[in-house]
Amino acid sequence: MDVGAALIKLKPHTWSKVEKWQQQLEQRKVEAIATLQAEGVTVESWFHVQIEAQDYLIAYMRAVDLAKAQQIAKTSPFEIDQVHQQFKRDSWEKVIPATLLLDLDNGDQISLDLKNNEQPSNPNAE
Repeated sequence: MDVGAALIKLKPHTWSKVEKWQQQLEQRKVEAIATLQAEGVTVESWFHVQIEAQDYLIAYMRAVDLAKAQQIAKTSPFEIDQVHQQFKRDSWEKVIPATLLLDLDNGDQISLDLKNNEQPSNPNAE
């Protein structure tokens, strides 16, 4: 499983576009999740950060293959992906990729326990 994140500097005075994009994705959540499934993405999360009066977004993604997911998204037939691409063109000034330092996934241990026919590990158990 691949994990990726980026800090996205927004163009000045585009916060209303961010709100509109967020509302569209929330209203069309079923379609947005269908695109994630087509791309092999299991988690996509977005955060807002303001640093010295400048708006940024943080994007986080977990996928089977991030490069493949990004390529599929670029040529996606889903209308909601076109909305997202337009939002990027209109609002994003700069993308700063993050470097993964550590990825802890509890699902990995649960899968291993189940494979070995054991109860999932509980580090808090006495």
